[in-house]
Amino acid sequence: MSESARHWRILAGGIGALAGIAGVLGVTSTASAQPAVPQPTVPQPVIPQASIPQVSVPAPAAVASAVPAAANALPAAAPVAPAVPPAPRPPTIVPATSGTLAEFFAAKGVTLEPQNSRDFRALNIVLPMPRGWELIPDPNVPNAFAVLADRVGGNGLYSSNAQVIVYKLIGQFDPREAISHGFVESQKLPAWRTTDASLAEFGGMPSSVIEGTYRENNMTLNTSRRNVIATVGPDNYLVSLAVTTSVDQVVAAADATEAIVNGFKVSVPGPAPVMPLPGAPALPLPAAAPQAPGAPAVAPPPQLLGLQG
Repeated sequence: MSESARHWRILAGGIGALAGIAGVLGVTSTASAQPAVPQPTVPQPVIPQASIPQVSVPAPAAVASAVPAAANALPAAAPVAPAVPPAPRPPTIVPATSGTLAEFFAAKGVTLEPQNSRDFRALNIVLPMPRGWELIPDPNVPNAFAVLADRVGGNGLYSSNAQVIVYKLIGQFDPREAISHGFVESQKLPAWRTTDASLAEFGGMPSSVIEGTYRENNMTLNTSRRNVIATVGPDNYLVSLAVTTSVDQVVAAADATEAIVNGFKVSVPGPAPVMPLPGAPALPLPAAAPQAPGAPAVAPPPQLLGLQG
């Protein structure tokens, strides 16, 4: 019995040892037999063969021959026109410090021939005549072409007036040199004080205009005086305008005197209008703009003294 018991213990021990070995082997074999986790595969971009541009590199000789061909294909540049220099401006007229216009013409041997408005046709002269002013004969203005006087206003001693004198200038002279003397006569008036002056052209003609005050018969007078030298063909004319009022009537007569000064015009008559041939259709005149209903009628323009040629 004792022998049998020992045999079972050995056997049992052997079996336990084998079981332990088997357990170890079983764990080991299970771990080694477990499949590995597969890694995701990164897809690679597929480039289609058709999208790849085919670049052909020409031979150096081909490149050299293609350059002049491309250059010849370009349009020829348009020739650059030379810049046209601007027309030179006439030199600025420097006002003379001495010698009136009359004295200048006398020194040049130029004769001043007074003109009469009744039969004068060499120039178009427009002299606005304000309401309340009249065309009058004035013996105090020698060689007067036209004299206007205010018959409504005034201070009882002096009436505002406008005087036009026209001379035909017979002789040779430089109009720009002559007009530089346009201020001198006014500057010689008693107690003269200049308020404005200009030698700018008047309608494209040499001209002088000066404004200021002076004393006469114990009165202070305000005046605007313009001289214009007009050339008509071979002839020259001196047209002078003087608009004068007493200093205490300057404000009251302002509308009238400004209308005369600003509306005064001198121009050379243009060619006669071309008449259409008989039977030719006349050009249509532009239609007048319709007047808004209820709009007041436009006031008539100031009366003009008919001195047009």
